[in-house]
Amino acid sequence: MSCETNCPSFCPPVSPIVCEPIVIVRDHFVPQIVPVIHPIKVVDKVHCVPVQQHIYKWENEEVVGGGVSVSGKSSPKKRSAKVSRARSKK
Repeated sequence: MSCETNCPSFCPPVSPIVCEPIVIVRDHFVPQIVPVIHPIKVVDKVHCVPVQQHIYKWENEEVVGGGVSVSGKSSPKKRSAKVSRARSKK
């Protein structure tokens, strides 16, 4: 039922009432690239660690004749000396 057709003629026309608009906010998020720089500093440290190095020094001494007396008997000691001498010549 419309007022225009069924309203009595004694009602004057009226102006419409305009309300404040209802505000609806729709948030939209868009990624924004922000560079984040992480500086890295590499430090190489050298640590001196004492390590033993065994150095052996030797002398060869050859005695010819000298005051050494040799008897005619052979002993186990003299034989072992001859064997070790033969090995050193190889």
